[in-house]
Amino acid sequence: MRDRPVGIGERELTLALADRWQINAVDTKYFPVGGGSYHWMVRDGRARQWFATADDLDDKHWLGHDRPTVATGLRAAMQTAFALRHDAGLRFVVSPVPSVGGELLVPLSPRYVLAVFPFLHGVSGRFDEQPSAEDRWQLIEMLVRLHAVPPAVAPVRHIAITVPRRPVLEAALREHGEPWPGGPFSEPARALIRSTGEKIRRLMGSFEQLAQRVTALDSVITHGEPHPANFIWTVTDTMLIDWDTVGLAPPERDLWMVATDSGEELRRYGQATGREVDPDALALYRIRWTLDDISAAVKLLRAAHQRTATTERAWLSLNNILGRLV
Repeated sequence: MRDRPVGIGERELTLALADRWQINAVDTKYFPVGGGSYHWMVRDGRARQWFATADDLDDKHWLGHDRPTVATGLRAAMQTAFALRHDAGLRFVVSPVPSVGGELLVPLSPRYVLAVFPFLHGVSGRFDEQPSAEDRWQLIEMLVRLHAVPPAVAPVRHIAITVPRRPVLEAALREHGEPWPGGPFSEPARALIRSTGEKIRRLMGSFEQLAQRVTALDSVITHGEPHPANFIWTVTDTMLIDWDTVGLAPPERDLWMVATDSGEELRRYGQATGREVDPDALALYRIRWTLDDISAAVKLLRAAHQRTATTERAWLSLNNILGRLV
């Protein structure tokens, strides 16, 4: 997140770290990255470094629509990541560091929960960059290993084949003829939705048609967002981060993000697993991602807001996505 969280700061962070993890922070640095979470680099008096993450329970729509449900889902996701690393032996999984009491998440406030991760010294990718061929083969190998883990190893939730914020998008499509007074980007967003509404509706219809088929496919443990921004390349390893989207789903939930026009990645995956990749499932998850991105931007820009780095980014994202639709 480009903006800092509302209602919590370094004081709340350092108190929780000392009380629950016995980490006595002497230095914290805010990292304006990611979405739905807020991140700090923390250094203690022994020069050890940690990565502290405050998750916003109001901004994890894929886990639920109220804070208790989201907190339960997030806790289960962290338990899954911990089990994948420590029980299934997937060393590329970056899982939370338990607190002194064994908790993977602790509350910071009614809205935020805190997790602590090892600090990885390395380089991360960007969401929209094209990984090298070597990195793509390494990613396919990771997904082969992840998808082979029996679901019984970890408490994995099923991922419904839906667009979680669909009501937000449907409301915007119904109400684009009325003023949106939320903030500086509300009326421009309304005009954009109004001009592209028919194309959005057709995309939603395509999603529904594909979902009827894909629902019947077998499920595996998937990461959910294995794009370059969720990888960190250290001197010795490639690590996969951000496991709050982990869940049982068809393997194409992960594979659509690594597939290129050549199809070579999918062929390698099929040869390694004996599974035939389903083109309808790949298409469905591409459409789902697009619809969810539109919904996220619309939700933010219809609500009361000011011009900030976060809202500017949402407006740019909405323009880019709907521009591609046109």
